[in-house]
Amino acid sequence: MKRIAIAAATTAALLLGAAGLHPAFAAALFTDTFDDGNANGWSRSGGSWSVVADGSPAYRQSSTGANARALAGSTFWTDYTVQARVRPITFGATNRTVGVAARARSTSEYYALVLTGGGAAQLQRVSGGSATVLGTAVAAGAPGAWRTLALSVQGTTLAGAVDGVPILRATDTALSAGRIGLVASYASASFDDVTVDTAAPGPGPSDPPTTPPPPGQCRVTGAPTGFAAVNTLGQNGTTGGAGGPAVAVDTAAELIAAIGAAGPLTVCVTGTIVLPAGMYDVTSDKSIVGVGATAGISGGGFNIGLPVSAVTTPPANAVHNVIIQNLSFRDASDDSINVQMFSHHVWIDHNDLAEGYDGLIDIKRGSSYATVSWNRTHDHTKNMLLGHDDGNAAQDTGRLKVTYHHNWFDRTPQRNPRVRFGEPVHIYNNYYVYNTDTGVACQANAGCVVEGNYFEDVEEPATNSYAGPSGRCVARNNVFVGESGVPDCSGTVQEPSVYYSYTLDDPAAVKAIVTAGAGVGRV
Repeated sequence: MKRIAIAAATTAALLLGAAGLHPAFAAALFTDTFDDGNANGWSRSGGSWSVVADGSPAYRQSSTGANARALAGSTFWTDYTVQARVRPITFGATNRTVGVAARARSTSEYYALVLTGGGAAQLQRVSGGSATVLGTAVAAGAPGAWRTLALSVQGTTLAGAVDGVPILRATDTALSAGRIGLVASYASASFDDVTVDTAAPGPGPSDPPTTPPPPGQCRVTGAPTGFAAVNTLGQNGTTGGAGGPAVAVDTAAELIAAIGAAGPLTVCVTGTIVLPAGMYDVTSDKSIVGVGATAGISGGGFNIGLPVSAVTTPPANAVHNVIIQNLSFRDASDDSINVQMFSHHVWIDHNDLAEGYDGLIDIKRGSSYATVSWNRTHDHTKNMLLGHDDGNAAQDTGRLKVTYHHNWFDRTPQRNPRVRFGEPVHIYNNYYVYNTDTGVACQANAGCVVEGNYFEDVEEPATNSYAGPSGRCVARNNVFVGESGVPDCSGTVQEPSVYYSYTLDDPAAVKAIVTAGAGVGRV
């Protein structure tokens, strides 16, 4: 019992750090290991519950034909972390779930951290028996294996961890207090070692404990040009974590906690950090900077943006003012960097991205005022999307204003970038080499200005008739060498100079300039 309580308290502290809260103390409110052979104190609704032997005594829900819940604790509990070991046995379908609940007002109204039959973890708000997904991450694991789930609720912040690693964070105001629960929606599972710890925010700033980086070894270099520098939407340029403290990180737990903390922060990454598969949320006012030429991220990716929804008006709390600089990205389980849901003022600079699963840098769902500069992308097919779907005009029209400059698109066959709806999209002074499908694809009424680039052995350098609805593009002052074709562009496009001033490098010199300066270790 003592071992379990210590582990739960540690996870509670880690989750509070990930949520940007400073834990002052933790105290056990509740434990149940079911070693006494009963489940006294639990109220049940639906399913078939019993205490069974599953390695040790555990609470089993054996039906796959019901929405089953078991609740315990006090309706007056407010801020706490509930943790349990959970072993999914059978899911009725890939969208069925098992997990833990917090702030339960009833068996049909609560927050939950669940595992799905499809290999994901979700934060949910359940109301009237219907679940609203507040966040999703990949949580791959062997079927039938024990997993440790921890759900922290602190004010309006929810945070979830799987096997001791914080992977999800969301904000919601619907539920302020309530009981804990074990939940199994049309799935069977065993539950054991349930603990509840309370942690209160202590005095001082609400950022996680920080380890200062070595002096002079972690700072953002330079400032963005292009759309990330524009003064609009209440943000004057992109400054990231400027004005806040710095923290050095070299583990997955430290990185996830830091990028999800509240307030301005510079996160200094040392070495290669291997993240569990999934996308990890980056909050506003962050600089994530690699130290030296060997810093990087592997396994997971960064999500800059609120959870996906159908809203068409930018929310007041849209994620903004984020810098990612001097990092290598490899083997992402989804996107390496994803920007979504009206996020703005994002600068992605001097990174090296390769060998991911989906996009290397995708910007979508109404996001805008971003600059992608001095990156090298290679050994990957689906490089960069700007706008993800021909049917997303309601969110994207009038937005997706992005500048791409001095990037090295090194043998990436397509999406360099593929553009929908954005205007103007400014693509200048980039080096393209052997992009076998297409360079710039400007579709779905997007408007692209493609100028001062160097295309080498690119059969279709720029087009507005690649696939789907056509767009508009203006190509001027580019260099074409080797077996490069000519642009297939037509229409008129708003000039980027309406928004910002810029100076073009001589396009004939772009290859030398970009290959000498793009990527990591060159800032």
